[in-house]
Amino acid sequence: MKKTIAFIDASNLFYGGEKSLGWKIDYRKLLKYLKNKYSVSKAYYFGGVETYNFNHDYASDSVSPEKLKLHLSREIKVRGKKLSGTELALVNRYLQRVKFYLKLEKFGYKLVLKPVKLYSQDDGTKRRKANCDVDMAFYMMREKDVLSRAIILSGDGDFLPVLRYLKKEGKEVIILSRGPRTAREIRQFAGDNFRDFEYLKYLIKQK
Repeated sequence: MKKTIAFIDASNLFYGGEKSLGWKIDYRKLLKYLKNKYSVSKAYYFGGVETYNFNHDYASDSVSPEKLKLHLSREIKVRGKKLSGTELALVNRYLQRVKFYLKLEKFGYKLVLKPVKLYSQDDGTKRRKANCDVDMAFYMMREKDVLSRAIILSGDGDFLPVLRYLKKEGKEVIILSRGPRTAREIRQFAGDNFRDFEYLKYLIKQK
């Protein structure tokens, strides 16, 4: 039986939704909206996660939030007194983020979490990044034979080739993203199937 599957780009959703709009997303309400409005049977959530010396098995598709939670809790308990105030605060922040991911899992999201990596830039500064675009594109292709409609929560132009392919294969593609932060080519591609995330504020805003 053909399905509707949602693919959520966490980074694009945060910067395109919460940060630029100034309101927080209630992810339980978001999933409920996707199910009620589009009959979504599965919602993938792609995001980066700070692992802080956690020994992630790269043969696995995703970092286990439960195992990472245990690791971070152990780090705080065992090494907490040896850490500087700044580093301890960071580890606690990482732990809170993992707890958020576990909450998403309980809501019903399928998590695909990638370790955040530290990159050196030309100006000598460091930048933390977890690019999940390839992972998200891979899952879209992996699910193409079982879905009839894909709901894409991202306005990133890098997804255009795979979205074009899905459409050529007869799949309906709907883009749900923040208008001003959506690539022009994505909006042009989506046409009437573009939905501006801003109009969902009163349906999915966190109170």
